[in-house]
Amino acid sequence: MKPIALTYITSLFALIALFSADIQCAERLDKVHFLIPAGPGGGWDGTARGMGEAMLKSGTVSQTSYENLTGGGGGRAIAKLIETAPRQQNTLLINSTPMVVRSLQGIFPQSFRDLKPIASVIADYSCFVVAKDSPIKTFADAAEIFKQDPRKLKAAGGSVKGSTDHFILARALELAGGNPRKLIYVPYDGGGKAMAGILTGESQILSTGLSEALDMARAGEARIIGVTAPQRLTDAPDIPTLIEQGYDLQFANWRGFFAAPGLSDANYENMMLTVSDALSTDAFEAVRKRNGWTLLHHEGSEFYSFLERQEQEISVLMRQLGFLR
Repeated sequence: MKPIALTYITSLFALIALFSADIQCAERLDKVHFLIPAGPGGGWDGTARGMGEAMLKSGTVSQTSYENLTGGGGGRAIAKLIETAPRQQNTLLINSTPMVVRSLQGIFPQSFRDLKPIASVIADYSCFVVAKDSPIKTFADAAEIFKQDPRKLKAAGGSVKGSTDHFILARALELAGGNPRKLIYVPYDGGGKAMAGILTGESQILSTGLSEALDMARAGEARIIGVTAPQRLTDAPDIPTLIEQGYDLQFANWRGFFAAPGLSDANYENMMLTVSDALSTDAFEAVRKRNGWTLLHHEGSEFYSFLERQEQEISVLMRQLGFLR
């Protein structure tokens, strides 16, 4: 009888363990609310809405909603997510490299450490854009104007001074022999407004993410004179790289999602699964190709380590260019 009882008890514990594992198994969210720290038309907005589009079309989720919350260089949205954390169990905050940059600059007191990194999803290369009728045909043309008189090359960007839009163009001009600290940079609230700046002549060159410029370029309203990719992109083969023009500059701006702190581990697992499943769909692949994005998927602790490495690399670069003391 004793061996039979022992076998019964062992089997019972096995069943309980299996049942517990099933309970803890991650499940996709039914609905997702995207919190976007900038106005419509920029890279954050486009990535969040593109991800939401893919989730709905693929059936990954049944409902999506969007909230554009500007202010504080993105800090207002981060603060809201933290302050209202218990009510944000379905909320994904979109962000990117500027979160690291602005934290280093002290523009807002929080960093990625104050949130829960869920997953990076794409990399968007930087590019430089001019109006369709601009006399600037190549990046060398822009660099020559800048070297002769920096006041004649006002640069637009969809984020604050010292942001990636700012220091990537400054670095390119430095590689061309110019003084990066003399660059006149005009910040706009989002890539859409920054694009309007070059179309109206308020500025002569735009530094932005490739996905934010592709539609205008395809419509013939603007020209992209250089992209910071290592080689020409399959989805945008007509755009020259800076490298092929003689300027050794590569840079990709990651974009990804963060959650409020203090939620359950199960909640975070569900969020990661929802994002991961959406990335594997044909619907997301269509959105990715349309925007010229490169897939860049890190999640959880791997994403956190990636952010730590980037923080170190960017702080070194920004100090070299005089953007950090």
